Amino acid sequence: MYFAALLARTQDGWEASDTELDDVETLSDLADLARDASVDEDTVLLFIEQEDAWFGLVRVEGEDDPRIFVSDAAAAARSSYGEILTNELLGRDDDDPADDLDALDLDGTEDGEPDETGDTDDADTDPAAATAPSGPVGERDILLDFGLSDKELLALESDALLEIAEALGAGDVLETVR
Repeated sequence: MYFAALLARTQDGWEASDTELDDVETLSDLADLARDASVDEDTVLLFIEQEDAWFGLVRVEGEDDPRIFVSDAAAAARSSYGEILTNELLGRDDDDPADDLDALDLDGTEDGEPDETGDTDDADTDPAAATAPSGPVGERDILLDFGLSDKELLALESDALLEIAEALGAGDVLETVR
């Protein structure tokens, strides 16, 4: 289960809105979602979290390239939205078949069909997740100018998005959409 929210900076503080990721397939789609929520091309933060397994931040300012941080690349690479972020951070091309070996049936079983061990979990054999580093990747200083150091960001564990929002002075605003 995913939680996704946008925090848009305004002259009056932060405005939060939850967001649906159903139509998101690329980083450009995520950036467009953020830009649509922007007020006067000011900072927008997209928060994505998957059940305390990992969280990701995408920071968009005007037409600049998005800045990205992911708390655990290996865990995120096993999920569709996390894979979008980790592919960007690790320089993978979404359209390159060599980067998507899990789409090939190399063991003679159909997707979801048990292999000889009875294992149907493709996440453990996902080459993208296997090559993604365990731990944080991306711009660790993504929130430094808002008073959240890289050390503080790396120390976050469960309910990290709320702690980040509180550090930004937007905890109550995020809670209203959660």
